[in-house]
Amino acid sequence: MRVIFKIASAAEWEEAQRTAQFHGSAVDRRDGYIHFSTSNQVAETAARHFAGIDGLVLAAIDADALGPALKWEPSRGGDLFPHLYGALSLAHVLWVKALPLDTSGRHIFPDMGEDGRPGHPA
Repeated sequence: MRVIFKIASAAEWEEAQRTAQFHGSAVDRRDGYIHFSTSNQVAETAARHFAGIDGLVLAAIDADALGPALKWEPSRGGDLFPHLYGALSLAHVLWVKALPLDTSGRHIFPDMGEDGRPGHPA
C-alpha cells in the first residue's frame, strides 16, 4: 500500500468529518485538485506552505484506493507529487493526527513508520 499525506487545518478536517468527504482547502479548490505529499515530501511542504501555522492536522491516505482520479504530476524541482482530481472520501484515510509547532515554530511530525502506518514496517 502506498501512503500519501495531506496537511489541513483542523477546522477544514472537522467540516470533512461532517460529510465524510474532504473537498480540499481554498488553495486546492483554486487549483482544481487536492494537493498531497509523499512521506519524503511532506516536511518540506509544511515548511514552504504552512510555516508557523498552528491548528493543523496531518492525514495519512491509502493512495492505492484512490484509483485513476489520483495523478502523479511534476512540481517542486521536477518531483512527482500526488494530486487528487475529485473529493477525498474519508473511507480512504488511515489516520489523522495533530501537527503541532515546536518552540521555534516548526511542525512536529508524528512517527509515520516507513509506510506511513505507525509501527508497521514497509
